[in-house]
Amino acid sequence: MKEALKEAKKAYEKLEVPVGAVIVKDGKIIARAHNLKETKKDTTKHAEILAIQKASRKLGAWRLLDCEMYVTLEPCSMCAGAIINARIKKIYVGALDEKTGAVGSVFNLFEDYKFNHNVEVEQGIMQEECEKILKDFFKNLRKIKKSARDD
Repeated sequence: MKEALKEAKKAYEKLEVPVGAVIVKDGKIIARAHNLKETKKDTTKHAEILAIQKASRKLGAWRLLDCEMYVTLEPCSMCAGAIINARIKKIYVGALDEKTGAVGSVFNLFEDYKFNHNVEVEQGIMQEECEKILKDFFKNLRKIKKSARDD
């Protein structure tokens, strides 16, 4: 999760919502990514999607069998669906997302529905650190927006 947090910090520096993801196979990181929605002006540029794309290129396959993902924020429904379709074995989640989380907070795509692949989930990994970077980001963003309005 420390490596996923490094990715989240990269997103923060770009004024992107600070979410980072890494994919591990056989104990080695094979892909890392962070949110790029604002930078790329593309709603699909979530850290999880970008990491899946990189891992698929690295392995030369869309099935990411025996891979695990570490992500700093609970995946949304789009990302949870991509995780299922990529056949990722397990995800480790940092902070929960009470607004759009699709792995237990709002609903659980992995458990509430029957798919041809089951994803294991472990939540609360370095939760305080993952929550802090998000809280700090939005606090800072509000200051930036207020300052822009005041000018």
